[in-house]
Amino acid sequence: MVDKENVLRAHKVKGGKLEVFSKVPLVTRDDLSAYYTPGVATVCEEIHNSTEKVFEYTNKSNSIAIVSDGTRILGLGNIGPEAGLPVMEGKAILFKKFGGVDAIPLCISATNEDEIINIVKSISPTFGAINIEDIESPKSFRVVEKLSASLSIPVFHDDQQGTGVVALAALLNAIKLAGKDKNAKIIINGAGSAGMGIVRLLTFSGFKNVYVVDSAGAIYDGRGGLNEFKQEIARTTNHEKLKGNLDDLVSGADVLIGVSKAGAFTQDMIRKMNEKPIVFALANPIPEISYDEAKKAGAYIVATGRSDTPNQVNNLLAFPGICKGLLEVRAKGINYEMLYSASIALSKVVGQKANPELIIPDIMDPKLSKKIAANLAAAVAESAMKTGMSRIEKTIAEVKKNTNDSIKRYSKIEKKILKF
Repeated sequence: MVDKENVLRAHKVKGGKLEVFSKVPLVTRDDLSAYYTPGVATVCEEIHNSTEKVFEYTNKSNSIAIVSDGTRILGLGNIGPEAGLPVMEGKAILFKKFGGVDAIPLCISATNEDEIINIVKSISPTFGAINIEDIESPKSFRVVEKLSASLSIPVFHDDQQGTGVVALAALLNAIKLAGKDKNAKIIINGAGSAGMGIVRLLTFSGFKNVYVVDSAGAIYDGRGGLNEFKQEIARTTNHEKLKGNLDDLVSGADVLIGVSKAGAFTQDMIRKMNEKPIVFALANPIPEISYDEAKKAGAYIVATGRSDTPNQVNNLLAFPGICKGLLEVRAKGINYEMLYSASIALSKVVGQKANPELIIPDIMDPKLSKKIAANLAAAVAESAMKTGMSRIEKTIAEVKKNTNDSIKRYSKIEKKILKF
């Protein structure tokens, strides 16, 4: 259990979790002249003459805006931008520690879709990428799609794309261990941001038999009352147009993925599945079914979003490395080739050690955390270059070295300032 008083005290004692720290010394008059006036005017003129040089002369090349309207904060729902700020500060720390990326929380008071889009467009010159975070769906989908179409920098949606990358990486190892393949019958319970992200990556990756269930039952082409994004799910999944609820569809399934709510899965559902059933119960903080209950029902592999059981499907495994890779090659956008490459890279980190209780690496393992970020950054950067989405070319070795150097630099600062 979380000790609420300790948590509040930990946040209050420092006045939040973030501060701005200079990369350069400001000790002498020469320093002042070089880094501010009059010297900085020279840099401004260079950028004015060639806008792309902003990546060379400013921190745009390593900075991300974390944008949220506070309408879907963790499991708390619509609590507003002020109440969402502690989450975004925490996210910024994770970007820095695990990817060496400078991330700025921007919790905005606008909740109208067009207003959010206009705000992000107006601040985009400062950043090398945008991370859309904890905005309610389906509004978040439209925001991401419209911004992606209009901006020349990547717009990353962690709830959707980050979850998809980690879930796919875990699934690739799980089906291999279970002796299954991409013809496996996969049921996804939940059609919000995370569900959409998983569906898109699974179908892009070649999985043939995917079915999605929402609160009204199976999604299929022709079902009434579907928004444009659920219509996309209907077109790309459930080709037989099966109807019914979760309990109906789970019979004979190989994989059951939950991105829904606590208690949505039962042991009887798992018993109806094929041999060596794979269960991902990813609702947070309480999963659709507990790890122990799923195992008792016969699940061969179980993953949750929790850190106190094996196989934690945690977005932290993905977003720092992915975004570092985007920034390293000054990507103009993000596509599913990049996300798929990230999933493959993440699945390979476990390697030959993969077993039913280790299908995904532990981000808190100090031996693996830098490897995870470097491998994902390299995979994303390489894919960006191959698909024409990069502004510059770098070798894989350069991307890995830069990622590791950024993380090491922060680690040194962290230990010196925080004294631990």
